[in-house]
Amino acid sequence: MMKPSETGDVMAAVLPASAHSRLLMSGNDAVARAVWEAGVRVAAAYPGTPATEMLEVISTYPDLYAEWSVNEKVSLEVAFGAAMAGSRAFCAMKHVGMNVASDALMTMTLTGVAGGLVIAIADDVGLSSSQNEQDSRYWGRFAHVPVLEPSDSQEAYEFTLAAFELSERFQVPVILRMTTRICHVKGLVTVGERREQSVAGFTKDVARWVMVPGAAGRRLPLMFERENKLRAEAEGSKLNFVETGSDRRVGFIASGPAYMHVRESFPDAPVLKLGFSCPVPYDLVRAFSTQCDQLVVVEEVEPLIETEVKAQGIAVSGKDILPRSGELSPHVLKPAIARLLGEPLPDGVAATSRIAPMQVFPRPPTMCVACPHLGVYYTLAQLRNVTISGDIGCYTLGFGQPWNALDACISMGASMGMALGLDKGRADSEKDKKIVAVIGDSTFLHMGMQGLLDIVYNRGNVTVLLLDNRAVGMTGGQSNPGTGRDIHGEEAPRVDFVKLVKALGVRDERVHEVDPYELPTLFKTLRQETKIAEPSVIITNQPCVLVEHFHARKPFRVIDDKCTGCGNCVDVGCPAIHVTRRDKVIKPSGKEVTRSFVRIESPACTGCGLCLQPCAPDAIVPVETLSMPIHVVKMS
Repeated sequence: MMKPSETGDVMAAVLPASAHSRLLMSGNDAVARAVWEAGVRVAAAYPGTPATEMLEVISTYPDLYAEWSVNEKVSLEVAFGAAMAGSRAFCAMKHVGMNVASDALMTMTLTGVAGGLVIAIADDVGLSSSQNEQDSRYWGRFAHVPVLEPSDSQEAYEFTLAAFELSERFQVPVILRMTTRICHVKGLVTVGERREQSVAGFTKDVARWVMVPGAAGRRLPLMFERENKLRAEAEGSKLNFVETGSDRRVGFIASGPAYMHVRESFPDAPVLKLGFSCPVPYDLVRAFSTQCDQLVVVEEVEPLIETEVKAQGIAVSGKDILPRSGELSPHVLKPAIARLLGEPLPDGVAATSRIAPMQVFPRPPTMCVACPHLGVYYTLAQLRNVTISGDIGCYTLGFGQPWNALDACISMGASMGMALGLDKGRADSEKDKKIVAVIGDSTFLHMGMQGLLDIVYNRGNVTVLLLDNRAVGMTGGQSNPGTGRDIHGEEAPRVDFVKLVKALGVRDERVHEVDPYELPTLFKTLRQETKIAEPSVIITNQPCVLVEHFHARKPFRVIDDKCTGCGNCVDVGCPAIHVTRRDKVIKPSGKEVTRSFVRIESPACTGCGLCLQPCAPDAIVPVETLSMPIHVVKMS
């Protein structure tokens, strides 16, 4: 992947700046800058949109250690270990990542930390790139740790610095709750310079660091005592403040990007902005409630603050007038408040608080030109009587057209467990049905290895397709233990997947490595292995087309006079193949069929040859000369 320091508008984020420089930064850039300035020595993460760029940018700064961890739990444990040693440490993940890391979080909240530990969790409000919409503020309540919520890039920078100070003062991990809008929207940020921090080193204290039941029981009262002190801290924190307004009919309590939406929608209304939102400063809320006729809590996405404020006997509105999902932008807020006040809806606003998205030309998601997953799903689509358990990655797109070759997908690594359950729980009428699990290399290392071990141990009849494209493809081609490179692009030990799956118990003769561009071999191997009533693994071995070790070959074109419109090449699903026309044809049997005549966008074609193999009339041939050069994106 191209490093941030090699791109124009991000360059300022990674270059030294004099004190109080102003730089154009996304929220992710701003957090990364603050992490560096705060004197952090260790930063770890697993890639996940919208949080990925935080660690990518951090890795370009000097004077600290950064790593892509194998999963979010490991990344948090690495950061916690550094914090135990007295160093400042940072960990980043998207919202679903904390589901993986929570086992560690729920105990380190008892031990506390020595050096400052900040955990940035990026919530994907609006589901732009995620399988669910979670509210990570719950973790603050669940784990009894403070939560800070920035509203723009400047606050992302400032709140990160404040989070480290808060963490060290109270010896507690601090959650920095980001959202997609804060992560990716850019603004001017005033930054400073790095401040080195002294490191005390690890202090042996078994009663604190070894959380057996007896020790944990003694730490619980300390955790609750700390929480009371944090609530008092929130009451007087400068991150929480009141903005007075001339229109006192409705006052707003808001945090994160919702605050910006409120300010844009109702510039004259009083607002209590909660940057330090957990624990909720009840006294501040109670005092603010006297400044307006009605009080509305605007929060994305769950009614956490609303519920807690109501429990204090303070009358507020919230999710009774606002939606429980998606961003609370002005076109959602304005009609909701108009209805609350009994006023006519603003001009051009629909009668519902949910505005239908603007209709644009449909662009269904698809894989890249020459993606090595194309041949896999084309082959899976040819199989009959099969159930396909999928996973999280680029290959999740196999559920769509033209393949329709994925039947289930819920979370990272779940393809394995689901496949075993489908096998063991199948109906008597489905005893001959084949079960296939599809998983990528990074996802397999993240959380799939345990599932395969479970399949082997419990004698599951499952065929696993392990798609090794040597990248964390879905988040931009980051490195993982299967790529042979670390976060800086330098050589690192590379996992041998063949040896790994054999070590997990799959028999030697049931492990195959195949080229996903060789469709006959792939089909033969897949058909053979699905007939064997024991665990088997088929490993593909071609890289993602967006990484530097992918090498394009001579592109192809279609000879129009030879094309019969059979459409076999279209079924591969390559976006470089375009249908030029469709004709209705009557076969000798009297059946009407559709013929799809095509062309190949040769400048986009990388010569993988997938379309060539199913072409019945041999109408696809190499291009001899091109009128324009081929552009291949390389990522490191």
